[in-house]
Amino acid sequence: MPVPAPSTALLRHRALWNPDMYHGWGRHKRYFEGWYFKIVDPAEQYAFAVIPGISYGADGSAHAFIQVLDGKRCTAAYHEFPAEQFVPSTQQFELQLGDNFFSPQRIRLALPELSGELHFHHNFPWPRTLGAPGIMGWYAFMPFMECYHGVVSMHHRIEGSLRVHDAQADFSGGIGYIEKDWGRSFPGAWIWTQTNHFEHTERVSLMASVADIPWLGSRFTGYISGLLLEDRLFRFATYTGAKLHTELGEHQVMMSLSTRKLRLELIAHQAGGGELVSPIQGNMTGKVNESMQATVEVQLRENGKLLFEGTGRNAGLEVAGKVERLR
Repeated sequence: MPVPAPSTALLRHRALWNPDMYHGWGRHKRYFEGWYFKIVDPAEQYAFAVIPGISYGADGSAHAFIQVLDGKRCTAAYHEFPAEQFVPSTQQFELQLGDNFFSPQRIRLALPELSGELHFHHNFPWPRTLGAPGIMGWYAFMPFMECYHGVVSMHHRIEGSLRVHDAQADFSGGIGYIEKDWGRSFPGAWIWTQTNHFEHTERVSLMASVADIPWLGSRFTGYISGLLLEDRLFRFATYTGAKLHTELGEHQVMMSLSTRKLRLELIAHQAGGGELVSPIQGNMTGKVNESMQATVEVQLRENGKLLFEGTGRNAGLEVAGKVERLR
């Protein structure tokens, strides 16, 4: 006898506890979901963000897409696919999209500017607990959030090569990062930065996000950040009780996150970027400029003692909307 397909309720429950997976089962209006794959070759000549996803508009119109941000050329491309070609796994995060494939362990690309296959090793996923299935903490259980966020891998090594335009590029020994978003719309204002490339030889990765969050008729500033040093992840978030202070300069963003024992200080310097498409009520009609050439100065102190200091390069940086709200 054929095995019956899982119910929508089961699939949503499974995705709740596995944030990497597709969450949009049964949703056909005002919904988007996308994954962000950052890939940088060992010589740092190439830096790309490859973003597969799905869009359902308010009228039920739908399409799938793959965005490609070329961090070195500061250009972006938007490739549209019929929604029927978006085929996520019901068991784990695996996505077939046309002739392209995405998972935490590998990607296969068949795009005009990028083609080939890359494998990922030594992934560091965001830790999960019973009360916090992912980076959202207990907010992951709230069904009315405008936008949800997940980190699939803070840091991993890349093996393989890609055809980049008309040249063959070896990405073996490079570094990658994977995150995702899903919901109705991106926030009205946000700051986001991420970098894996420091002068240190050990594994170091930083992600920090601050956003204006609608909440039960009001709003608040929500934030999540993680600094990975080898196998130790230092976490700062609204739900952990961390305190936030931000300052905005003409070409830089300063951010300080602190707990009773820890203090993380960041200074992100803006550089040239490309224009990505972003979701508004499920429709991919927004615009956001993202740099992959930013640098981020990082300091981490524990009980006043300096634990880490370094400057991250090839940094992704987005500063969007009415960011003066984000305090």
